[in-house]
Amino acid sequence: MTAPTLTKTRTPTETAEFPGLVPPRPRLPRPRPRFLGPALRAIGPLALLGGWAWASHTGALSPDLLGSPADVGHAAKEMWDNGQLPDALRVSLGRAGLGLLIGLTIGLVLGVLTGFSRLGEELLDSSVQLLRTVPFLALVPLFMVWFGIGESARVILIAVATAFPMYVSASGGVRNVDRKLVEAMRTFGVGRIALVREVVLPGALPALLSGLRLSMTLSVIALIAAEEINSTAGIGYLMSQAQSFSRTDILTVCILVYAILGLLADVSVRVLERLLMPWRTQGHGAGR
Repeated sequence: MTAPTLTKTRTPTETAEFPGLVPPRPRLPRPRPRFLGPALRAIGPLALLGGWAWASHTGALSPDLLGSPADVGHAAKEMWDNGQLPDALRVSLGRAGLGLLIGLTIGLVLGVLTGFSRLGEELLDSSVQLLRTVPFLALVPLFMVWFGIGESARVILIAVATAFPMYVSASGGVRNVDRKLVEAMRTFGVGRIALVREVVLPGALPALLSGLRLSMTLSVIALIAAEEINSTAGIGYLMSQAQSFSRTDILTVCILVYAILGLLADVSVRVLERLLMPWRTQGHGAGR
């Protein structure tokens, strides 16, 4: 039996003797200034704002189609000063928050049951997946028949829309938790509830945050649809009133409010990810 031969790594000086060999040149990430990221993110919105202002100033964009940025800003200030916008924001945020809380709770509980228990998956997953394929907007007429045109129908619609993303993320995240770790904790006598709390949920945290992000975004989309159900308060009510009087400036204010709510929801989850999983942020930064 011959002894294994050891291969010596050649230095750049040694590789110079062999023209066919190229010395390795590792690619190191370049440090980026802190202000560069926010500046690049602001280019798109500022370009849209500049194009909007230019089109309104030159007359290429008629005020009957879309108000100018100055008109929209004046309308927003007027609505804020007379209390219409703060009251509408409070009502809409209350609807979206309550529906989101209910939907996240249902999705998380069902996701943990189906991901952690084979019996739960066999009993629940097929039914939930069947309901998940139904567009939540198609449920609006049915909810109006079942729950009327009050707040219940709006909150339930938002809850249904936000439950399924969290369910899918939670179920997949729980299934991907290391089974060896789960069995080891069971060997030490850890109960099922403590096992879920101490092992399963922390292990599924990346998937849970992804589901939270999708659910929060969908809560804003569902809020827009929910406030079309004969609403008498909220951002949707302001939009319906502005539509009746052809106030494109107020319509634009309401649309921008919805957009800002969705952006704030996304940013809040990003901040939560950085706090709970700082290693993911460091890993992304090193790879760029």
